[in-house]
Amino acid sequence: MTDRDVLRARFVADQGWGDAVSRHLAGDASFRRYFRLDRQGATTVVMDAPPPNESVERFLAAGAWLAAAGATTPEVHAADVANGFLLLEDLGDGQVGARIDRGADPAPYLERAVDLLLHLHRHPAPDGLTPFDDDLRIERVLLLADWYAPAVLGAPLPDEARARYEALWRALLADSRYGRPVFVHRDFFADNLVWLPEREGLAQLGVIDFQDGGAGPPAYDLMALGQDARRDTDPALGDALVARYLAGRPDLDPARFRTSLTVLAAQRHCRVIGLFTRLAVRDGKPWYLDHIPRLWRYLDGLLQEPVLAPIARWLDTYLPPGRRIIPPRPR
Repeated sequence: MTDRDVLRARFVADQGWGDAVSRHLAGDASFRRYFRLDRQGATTVVMDAPPPNESVERFLAAGAWLAAAGATTPEVHAADVANGFLLLEDLGDGQVGARIDRGADPAPYLERAVDLLLHLHRHPAPDGLTPFDDDLRIERVLLLADWYAPAVLGAPLPDEARARYEALWRALLADSRYGRPVFVHRDFFADNLVWLPEREGLAQLGVIDFQDGGAGPPAYDLMALGQDARRDTDPALGDALVARYLAGRPDLDPARFRTSLTVLAAQRHCRVIGLFTRLAVRDGKPWYLDHIPRLWRYLDGLLQEPVLAPIARWLDTYLPPGRRIIPPRPR
């Protein structure tokens, strides 16, 4: 038993769940882990978010904002902020991603998710949360240059190539900021949505894994929903989701919104290609590499858009189509 296991057991016991059966529920691309506690049919979930790598304060702040805005989030039963533990309401095993993977039609779930975004975007962007600002977006998009490129090229990019890549993205940021800032989940996709059929209306869609949320462009979460990094999405459905959102936002200029969405999507796919490579190389999670061909398919389609022509030229120079591959798996 590790020191972390001892701390978690103490937290669980202090909350009166020491006699419950504990089962590892899930992990993710971060350092967080989740455990379901079951005591004669009554269940709860422990979030184990070890500091300093993780912060339960961000989860609590984002969750409070979402709940106040009318979203369904797990109720927090107890918190040990110093050690990084939360005792949460168990929303069950109804993740939308798992339902889709079992053959369910994704459209009704994703359409409900768009309706939830429209509802949330009627509220002013929250204060006090990590802003999804230009510096953060540049830091994230550089993951492709710093992790993916060396993995497939066998050597780091030349300094001037990396600097040019960063400069190109900074020049594109203005095109991505269209619309009044809203709450941005930053990973608003099917695996972070839970279907709760016993509830009514928008409350049927639970939202989890929102600790990185902050203020950002309204196109971002819609884009992440319709271009899921972990499963194929029918492009026609993705287009329909955008149309549904725009129908509910007559205040937006559709052309400028779609340009913002295009730039944000390209940024996200570059970021996630780099992130999944880092997860494999640094963190020993090679299964994330399996998603990289899908991400390149998304990105290659987007690169036909004129607004992304400078990025397309850079990629053709330093990561041409023959290099857009799954990196070698770590030994």
